[in-house]
Amino acid sequence: MTEVTKRILVTGGTGLVGRAIEKVVADGEGRPDEDWIFVSSRDADLTSSSETKALFEKHKPTHVIHLAAMVGGLFKNIRSNLDFWRTNIHINDNVLHSAHELGVQKVVSCLSTCIFPDKTTYPIDETMIHNGPPHSSNFGYSYAKRMIDVQNRGYSEQHGRRFTAVIPTNVFGPHDNFNIEDGHVLPGLIHKVYLAKQSGSALTVWGTGKPRRQFIYSLDLARLFLWVLREYDEVEPIILSVGEEDEVSIREAAEAIAEAMDFRGELVFDTTKSDGQFKKTASNAKLRRYLPEFQFTPFRKAVKETCAWFNANYANARK
Repeated sequence: MTEVTKRILVTGGTGLVGRAIEKVVADGEGRPDEDWIFVSSRDADLTSSSETKALFEKHKPTHVIHLAAMVGGLFKNIRSNLDFWRTNIHINDNVLHSAHELGVQKVVSCLSTCIFPDKTTYPIDETMIHNGPPHSSNFGYSYAKRMIDVQNRGYSEQHGRRFTAVIPTNVFGPHDNFNIEDGHVLPGLIHKVYLAKQSGSALTVWGTGKPRRQFIYSLDLARLFLWVLREYDEVEPIILSVGEEDEVSIREAAEAIAEAMDFRGELVFDTTKSDGQFKKTASNAKLRRYLPEFQFTPFRKAVKETCAWFNANYANARK
């Protein structure tokens, strides 16, 4: 019998990415020497240093995947930039400091492409994180996430810790936040299409539909997280993304969802609503240097699977 030598604590373990990692591990990607522990806000308030420390002392992890964060879509960010800053700064500092104090061997935190400068050249890469201010719509969240990179470097230089971070592009999949007001664009559109189909009305898409995004399926991201945890040894972050050629417009995403859900009504674009950042094209060249053969799930296939999950779990998914 293989001895368990890794106890992997996943914060934010019941969210979109945490559930995806849990599924991938359960479906055969886990290893016999790994014990996986998925925790949520019900287990500890990570804005509290004492509760965070108690959580770490209880589970005694050797490795941590840090996903917990206050997150939301464009309009929630615009309304609450200070809340996003304060909450995420507290969470990140408590998690990383507890990991350091308890001698955790490795921490992989989750950043976001929205942390990159608003005024920049494309494609963006891992060297450009701190080159200028992020987009004004979500500066609170963006600066808080950038500080994880600063802390990782500090813990490495001052204490020799193996703390790193990944930068996924727009993640979607089962167990997403499908709230129309506060969720991200793709799950929000899925919920809107569902309601428009039920009522026989047009689908109203906020904005012009022209902004472009790289979407990554949560199950693909989960597989990449396992690789980073086990194999990636740089302190510098790594972008986890489909290629630049797989970028799609919001209009194309809405059309893919309409097709997946067999919605035949009209698409209307409400141009009084903000588009947010027009694009944030990211390079996955660094990832491809490490994993040239990695296969991403095609966008329309991933959308179809996500829509099927939403339909099957509507009572809980719509909350």
